[in-house]
Amino acid sequence: MLRVLIVIFRILVVAALLFAAISVAKAAGEAVSCPVDSETVAAVADKISADVFTRPEASVPVAKRTTCGLYATAQDAYDMVREAPDKVLFIDVRTRAELQFIGMPTLVDAHVPFLVETSSPQWDDVNSTFKLALNPKFVEGVGKRLAKKGLTRDDPVILICQGGLRAARAANALTQAGYTKVYATIDGFEGDPVADGPHKGERLVNGWRNAGLPWTAKLDRAKMYELD
Repeated sequence: MLRVLIVIFRILVVAALLFAAISVAKAAGEAVSCPVDSETVAAVADKISADVFTRPEASVPVAKRTTCGLYATAQDAYDMVREAPDKVLFIDVRTRAELQFIGMPTLVDAHVPFLVETSSPQWDDVNSTFKLALNPKFVEGVGKRLAKKGLTRDDPVILICQGGLRAARAANALTQAGYTKVYATIDGFEGDPVADGPHKGERLVNGWRNAGLPWTAKLDRAKMYELD
């Protein structure tokens, strides 16, 4: 409902400005024409629709902000893919283990991990977990999926991770490589952890799975990294 109201508001603003311009021109005795055809209307509508799915940066935690400045919630990502499945590339940037043991959104086009396991196990004392390393083929992997779908670096790319931190870093890597519309899903697949109380630390606040959006624990081989 909020998105619909925003679109209607913007259309009304455009109409008001157009009416004002015509009135001024007529007052000056000029011949006025209104070259608004169906193609122009469609182009404006497409731009408005794209703009709606950009969350304001002020609402995004600093650690999840990107150089591109395009953000979406899990619900936004779902809506964008459902509304234009052939015009958006949706990538899950988590590790293979996360997909295998936690699951993934059914609408994801492909899995391209931003971080990968090290060749030999290394322990992270600070975070009490195994260390991960940057995937040197991340940008290349996304590029292959982009080409396979017939899209360009100017088309929207949505990234999703566990809770938004990796997606932001991955978005920066793609932006640096020339991508112009990279969206970071700010609440990720699992969502943010509860800050306090009996469920402190559990990822129950938001995110794809907590929103009841479609996901699966059965992986699709065609979507897996380096198996396509």
